[in-house]
Amino acid sequence: MKRREEKVDPARFSWEGLIVKVKNWMIRNLITISPYASINEAVELMHKNSIRHLPVVEDGRMQGLVTESNLRQYFMPAMAEGLIISDVMIVNPITVDPNASIDSAARLIYRYKIGGLPVLEKRRLVGILTITDILAAFIELLGLLKDSSRLDVVLSDKKDSLDDILRLIRQLGGRVISVGVEAQSSRKKVHYIRLEKGDLMPIVKALEAHGHKIVSVLD
Repeated sequence: MKRREEKVDPARFSWEGLIVKVKNWMIRNLITISPYASINEAVELMHKNSIRHLPVVEDGRMQGLVTESNLRQYFMPAMAEGLIISDVMIVNPITVDPNASIDSAARLIYRYKIGGLPVLEKRRLVGILTITDILAAFIELLGLLKDSSRLDVVLSDKKDSLDDILRLIRQLGGRVISVGVEAQSSRKKVHYIRLEKGDLMPIVKALEAHGHKIVSVLD
């Protein structure tokens, strides 16, 4: 069964009821470099470990960040001669707290057009979060690699909350993977409920019987 699917504007898409924290997805086993190391050392470390971001650390404190892109201009030996990491590092990189949500970290990366975020807890470097890590988190959250279906629902004007809707779905045997919401001030919220594959007809009928509008069913 398939009904018309409305186009989802990512700018108005967010998650409800799920808080995915940076600390659950960040890289903890860090490769770092000293501010006094040479640029060649940094390049070799990046190539050897297939990474693009190197936190610069001294006495346990983060001093800055070097990335493959900001080192690229020094790849020629003549350009790097006499320079050390402290001469070329990003001194005040954009960072994130380990307890921040993944979506807030994603917004930082998008806003500043960067490839990764050092994760600081009380000014101490505890991890790094890259675009790849964020993508993995969203794929997991969306259940994109699982065999799934999606219900797009507009809640009725009754007092039923999203929790009530999810409870009803579970009572009917539905297994919820994730929930998203699209909202505009000019119209009601559309809730995107992704479920494990199964017979959706009893769920659709029950939701409609409660006065909720089923915008689309993707099976």
